[in-house]
Amino acid sequence: MEFLIVTGLSGAGKTQAAHYLEDLDYYCVDNMPTALLYPFAEFCIASRGRFKKVALVTDTRAWESLDQLFSALESLRALDCSFRILFLEAPVAAVVRRYKETRRPHPLAEEGMTIQDAIHREIELLQPVRERADYIIDTGRTTLGQLHNKICALFAEGGEATLPINIIAFGYKYGIPMEADLVLDVRFLPNPFYVEELAPLSGLDQPVSEYVMNSSDASEYMEMLTSFLDFQLPRFRAEGKPSLTVAVGCTGGRHRSVAVARALTDHFLEHGQDARLICRDLGRVNDNG
Repeated sequence: MEFLIVTGLSGAGKTQAAHYLEDLDYYCVDNMPTALLYPFAEFCIASRGRFKKVALVTDTRAWESLDQLFSALESLRALDCSFRILFLEAPVAAVVRRYKETRRPHPLAEEGMTIQDAIHREIELLQPVRERADYIIDTGRTTLGQLHNKICALFAEGGEATLPINIIAFGYKYGIPMEADLVLDVRFLPNPFYVEELAPLSGLDQPVSEYVMNSSDASEYMEMLTSFLDFQLPRFRAEGKPSLTVAVGCTGGRHRSVAVARALTDHFLEHGQDARLICRDLGRVNDNG
């Protein structure tokens, strides 16, 4: 079993890094006292695989001394556990600015001490940890999206951020999904509701899907739509977007929106994307398409 120790300067982004690690299925514990590290490791091992990836976020507040920290880390080897250290830092000016923006006190600040003095003191205290770090990330000029990508490059399988895609078919008469990033209106497409044998069916049924998708407008629309989204996806991923929700709406959310949303989901799946279809209003009755 391996532990990832996330440490570094206060204000350098450890908490945000932990959020991204949680998205990568790490079990994260913030500011655990070093004295509890060994019993916590025993607990994780006893869980029989429940905690496969563990990240411990720690800083000077949790240590009595560096010797205690290093001793606690080395004790993991007695349990056949290994560890890596991720160290986050930033220029003093950047950390000062962040503390001024948040208006929080620096953990090492004492009466009569400036924020800058506290940061310099912490840099000095952390130098032995920095020297032993496996990875060092400078967040001074790093956006949240760039930090997300760096974390994924180091710790994600394949070294790349994933972008889960939710495709929601909905009816405008019931409201636009609140979580939507992109909203598409397909009410211009032929409506199966007005075809007697198709009205009781849904866009998941082949006759309805063919009726909607075989129209000339649908064919041209899907070609442009998939081209647009294929262009956008890697840019959303590079920006650090955690997920993408595309809402496809028709009047009632039963026929046209479901057929288009299903075709869009199939397109993403065929191209290796992590996509799923959600038919929000399919169970409603008395809709008109």
